[in-house]
Amino acid sequence: MDAAEFGAATRRPRLFIIGYDPARCDNVTESDIETKKQKATTVRAAISDLATAIQLDNDGEYDQWKIRQPGRPSQYAACLRNEDGTFTGHRRTSHTPEVIKRFKKVEQGGVEAIGRHPRLSWDGQCPTLRAGTGNDRGSFQSVRPIHPDEPRVITVREGARLQGFPDDFRFHPTVWHSFRMIGNSVSPIMSKAIFSLIATRIETGRRFQVAAE
Repeated sequence: MDAAEFGAATRRPRLFIIGYDPARCDNVTESDIETKKQKATTVRAAISDLATAIQLDNDGEYDQWKIRQPGRPSQYAACLRNEDGTFTGHRRTSHTPEVIKRFKKVEQGGVEAIGRHPRLSWDGQCPTLRAGTGNDRGSFQSVRPIHPDEPRVITVREGARLQGFPDDFRFHPTVWHSFRMIGNSVSPIMSKAIFSLIATRIETGRRFQVAAE
């Protein structure tokens, strides 16, 4: 199943295996899962409202931000925002002039030739955000997408929004560890769709047990 099929702003195909006890609950069928699918969210709907954010004083190890012009966010963004518009993890990566020059030449939907960074398209979805490697394999940062307009890679908060994490979720203070966490995660939007369906089967099983007793 792909996270984009459940309304996330990222394409992230994953294999799910659901086990159940037929004596205690009903199974989850493919047609059941189809009822939870919805149109994918665009990159624009997920992150465009972050463009007006201003940086506040740091909160210890975390960089603090606040959306300056609340406006009318997309339904997707509205569901992920804090009530006061604050969030963490939006520090930009500092690129060399040469890298910035290369990034500027990449069209939306294209791929940068040297670092193989894909450039996000406002009207499309983000490709799968990967975790990179751990300490045992060199601690390499996975390639991050380029922002649709700006000549830089996306921030932690932009990656979190694309994956479907709410703005009050704090990752690690460092960018590397934060993207590892996002890359290793399942989209919360997809998780909610699947687990809410499983929950209905568990509740059905409980009612059957009560009736039998």
